Amino acid sequence: MKMKKITIILLFISMMYSYSFSQSKVTAIQIGDRVDFSIDGNFFTSYIFPDNEKYPFFYPVNGPSNASVTSIRNANYPHHSSLFFGCDKVNGGNYWQEGIDRGQITSLKVNILESGGDKAVIENECIWHRKDADAPIKDKRIITISSPSKGMYQLDFDITMEMLMDVRIDKTNHSLFSVRMDPDLAVINGGTMINAENQKGEKATFGQPSAWMDFSGERMGKMEGIAILQHPSNMWYPSPWFTRDYGFFSPTPMYWPENDEYTFIKKGESFTLRYRVIVHSGDHIEADIANAFENYKSE
Repeated sequence: MKMKKITIILLFISMMYSYSFSQSKVTAIQIGDRVDFSIDGNFFTSYIFPDNEKYPFFYPVNGPSNASVTSIRNANYPHHSSLFFGCDKVNGGNYWQEGIDRGQITSLKVNILESGGDKAVIENECIWHRKDADAPIKDKRIITISSPSKGMYQLDFDITMEMLMDVRIDKTNHSLFSVRMDPDLAVINGGTMINAENQKGEKATFGQPSAWMDFSGERMGKMEGIAILQHPSNMWYPSPWFTRDYGFFSPTPMYWPENDEYTFIKKGESFTLRYRVIVHSGDHIEADIANAFENYKSE
């Protein structure tokens, strides 16, 4: 009986030892006006926030192949900055397209809250401002990087927005959280864009409400992709999606406002939007994005 107890204890210790070494080590290091995130010593992404940029953004966003699944400032779309959050037509200002004088989202401070464990967490406070106008919005972002399993990287982006005045956002296709894909993974180059309802491509997904969207493709002999999940607690959930086969997708409620003209939010109101980004090996089935959303919505 005594030997049996010892065996059980040793087995438990072995399991705990194995478990501790199976967890990824995620680090965040601030270098000037960016924070670099690494997973098990491999660089994953940078969160970039210099004063001369339109808004903070993530670039590159490396997949399991160690190449970025996103791209930046492609040809006719210099305002597509990889993985980013912005909005056009906010009280007459533009916090999306190029031209800082038209509107800018500026980082006020960045703090690293956790680093070196199974996740890295930073917080970032920002102000929305433009020349000769009062700032309409300030926001606070909590960004959490983790790796739930081998071949899968996770980026949680939670943003709390506070209205500093009455805010009117005129109907615009340029709003909130967005991804611009690497061209190699685009639908026009053989990639697949698919939502939770199994609708595929721009024609079927454009304007359709859905809990999540995944974009994947093959390059260098490997299949990989990226998904955006909307949390059910979000205002406007599930937002309809603005999609393009050339490699852009975004849950964009401001393009489909209830009155078909504008979205209005009163001074003093605040709300939190939560998004989960999953960068993964394989396609959406191999990455089990549907189950990942089921886990996310219970958090």
